[in-house]
Amino acid sequence: MTTDSSIPGPDEERVGAATPEAGSSATDPTPGFTRASAAWVATGIVLLLLILLIVFVLQNSTKVAIHFLGLDGTIPLGMALLIAAVGGGVMVGIAGVARVTQLRRIARRTRRSPARP
Repeated sequence: MTTDSSIPGPDEERVGAATPEAGSSATDPTPGFTRASAAWVATGIVLLLLILLIVFVLQNSTKVAIHFLGLDGTIPLGMALLIAAVGGGVMVGIAGVARVTQLRRIARRTRRSPARP
């Protein structure tokens, strides 16, 4: 008679049978969500977006005239739009940092002040 050690006998207790965790079971081949898997997915998405951005800039290579604060010149249309998008992203980032700083300052004041009835 052969015995299979993976099948509990009548006197053995199955540990963790009621609440199996993601990726902890020997029969579950999927590891579940991890920070490393999220980083790989994010990296793949960013690479795809960069490839699309390169294609966009290469397809919009028509030269356009640019006038900014007394400076004149020509630049490819795709590059001009990319610079404008990056500039907008920087402005949004500055506004976000200012808001987070403001909220942290308020939270710090709230923690330091005594509780009022």
